[in-house]
Amino acid sequence: MSFPPPQKRAIITGASSGIGKATALAFAKAGIDVALVSRSQEKLEAVASAAAEVGVKTKAYPLDLAKIEDVQSKIAAIAADFGAIDILVNSAGMGYTNSLSETPLTDWQQVINLNLSSVFQCILGVLPPMRDRKQGLIINVASIAAQNPFPGWGAYSASKAGLLAFSKVLAAEERANGIRIVNISPGAVNTPLWDTQTVNADFDRAAMLTPDIVAQAILCATQLPSEAVIEDMTIMPSAGAL
Repeated sequence: MSFPPPQKRAIITGASSGIGKATALAFAKAGIDVALVSRSQEKLEAVASAAAEVGVKTKAYPLDLAKIEDVQSKIAAIAADFGAIDILVNSAGMGYTNSLSETPLTDWQQVINLNLSSVFQCILGVLPPMRDRKQGLIINVASIAAQNPFPGWGAYSASKAGLLAFSKVLAAEERANGIRIVNISPGAVNTPLWDTQTVNADFDRAAMLTPDIVAQAILCATQLPSEAVIEDMTIMPSAGAL
């Protein structure tokens, strides 16, 4: 007698909007239980309700990832509350534009903390139980800015380049523990990032990728058997870099 595979469980950061929200809904439709992490309780609850409509377990966990000192312990508590975590998607982040010479140190640190250090701490929150179970999939959302010199995006590019290097070292360190690391680098994606006060850029948002397209790529990475991993994925708008 064959039995259906057990339900997978995922933590998704930045789940209240953009790529994180789209990924949460794509995972739910694929039968993956989702623990949703972001700052806004109200927005998370709306995403949780939509995900629950397809019959998966879902729960909202409001958390400000900019408070770096709290992140590891709170992500560990979320994992303990929600159940054994199979997948972590680090989608939370911020955009920032300014010339490097005009970037204040406080702004630089804010970008690095949210885009890189919070990811480090989220991963440490789920790593021990993943090691114990000898399995786990961690997906980090970087950017093509990690490897391309876009003037005005210095702090953002540095944070994503750091994330890319971090992902590669983590993959090498955790391979023996059965933990797989995926780095996905999208081109421009039409998300609320472009409407934030820290971003000053005028691009054709209609030519950008949609969050749903990126979410489908992330979902694809989760559907490989445990014997395989997509280590690096670059996904671009058909129009190229904008």
